[in-house]
Amino acid sequence: MIRRASCQSDNTFSVATDTAIVRRNAQNHDARYGKDKFHLSIWYDEPANLMSDIVEHGGPSPLWLCPGKGNAVTQKGNVMSKSLIQLLNTTYPLIQAPMAGVSTPALAAAVSEAGALGSLGLASASLDQAASMIREVQSLTRKPVNVNFFCHQPTVADPVANQAWLDHLRPMFDEFGATPPSELRDIYRPFPGYAQMLELVLETRPAVVSFHFGLPSQEYIDALKNAGIVLMATATTPAEARQIETAGIDVLVAQGYEAGGHRGVFDPENGDAQFGTFALVHMLAKQSSLPVVAAGGIMDGDAIKAALALGASGVQCGTAFVLCPESAANDAYRQALQSERAYDTRVTITLSGRAARGLRNRLYIDEPSAARPATPGYSMTYDAAKALNAVASARGNYDFAAQWAGQAAALARPMSAAQMVQTLADEAGW
Repeated sequence: MIRRASCQSDNTFSVATDTAIVRRNAQNHDARYGKDKFHLSIWYDEPANLMSDIVEHGGPSPLWLCPGKGNAVTQKGNVMSKSLIQLLNTTYPLIQAPMAGVSTPALAAAVSEAGALGSLGLASASLDQAASMIREVQSLTRKPVNVNFFCHQPTVADPVANQAWLDHLRPMFDEFGATPPSELRDIYRPFPGYAQMLELVLETRPAVVSFHFGLPSQEYIDALKNAGIVLMATATTPAEARQIETAGIDVLVAQGYEAGGHRGVFDPENGDAQFGTFALVHMLAKQSSLPVVAAGGIMDGDAIKAALALGASGVQCGTAFVLCPESAANDAYRQALQSERAYDTRVTITLSGRAARGLRNRLYIDEPSAARPATPGYSMTYDAAKALNAVASARGNYDFAAQWAGQAAALARPMSAAQMVQTLADEAGW
């Protein structure tokens, strides 16, 4: 794979690949110099795979390398999309978001079979559950699949804070004749330091592994890369993107504030910049040499085209796939997503302990914060919410369910995963 290229004044260029540095003479070239930018298109008669990617040279604008004489590419987004397709080995530069608790092996496999990249969210899975899900999806498809892990710092248990939160929720439990749990558990084990989970991934070798809430150790990253696994990570700011690039990750997922589900912020103690998808994508596409995948509020071909026009190499869609029959969304979730509630998505910390966007419900009690105790942190706050939702839903009440959805949730369309992939591809003009 091409890593970087540079132009020389003698009409030659150097290309650094994974294994060697190759220097060739341009057989034909067209150079245009401007006051603040330089553009060079080069055509090659030989059908070398080496020329099939886009790279950035040292200047302020891209160098476009194109196979086949007269076959110049004139849109950076198109070539970068091709680069992402080659990296992920997919037909389309489209990724189904991992969505822990909603994604299933059937959904991921159907998406991958249709030419996009299907994903499994394993953040909430035990070791045995993760092994079962990975092996099931690998039995359903031979196409690439992404498995996703959370890389948060574990919360230090505070029994006083836990009890204060449970006491605050007690009136809600009382409505259903139930008692809050006696203690709260940290129910989501992070990937960093989880040696057995790393061993499982190295054993099963999924094509792609992605990270949310930060990154694992460099040792883990190097082990996965040495196994030939493509790595992706979520960035919500340019600073996080720089950390991701420095660590040797292959693909940046630019998560805008519009996105459904948990914000991928590395360190929530330092706040959330709340960059929108398009602003973030535009910045990262200009500042990073990595392929940038736009995530957040992307539900149809128009949004895909807009993201690509701003420099995205591809897109990641989550809410768009929730209504697919292959997802694990229950009837209440599906009905809510097709109702007026879809127009009211909010970001809250009071459902899980970390900021996440979904359809607003009775557990969205962020304001006024002075009227409630501090949350016990992630994921113990989530443990309390799941306990409350369990007793309420057993009585047909879904006022406390986590129904994650992005800001454009009202554009959700019910159709099979394969149909959704093809619809988005057709709308995007791929």
